[in-house]
Amino acid sequence: ELVLKVRIQNPNLRENDFIEIELDRQELTYKELLRVSCRELGVNPEHVQKIRKLPNTMLRKDKDVARLQDFQELELVLTVSEKNLLFRVPTLSDRSGYNKKASELTY
Repeated sequence: ELVLKVRIQNPNLRENDFIEIELDRQELTYKELLRVSCRELGVNPEHVQKIRKLPNTMLRKDKDVARLQDFQELELVLTVSEKNLLFRVPTLSDRSGYNKKASELTY
């Protein structure tokens, strides 16, 4: 197995820790890296714009993935859109304890 450190790229988070993932060395492909990373981080693969090997190298193909070594750090760079709810700021109604009926009362 190849062990890699992966996280979601987000400079707005205070704690943006890496998680470790394992890839079978017999299946070192870009597609497999994307699949496992997204599954472990709870991200839809369609929202991933690119995978970056830190500090500044974009992974593009299977050969790039095959060159990775144990404990290298990777980031998933997500596409930014209004539909991407991963980093959406919660509205008042999303917060626990919010009472919709109470907010509609008029005095």
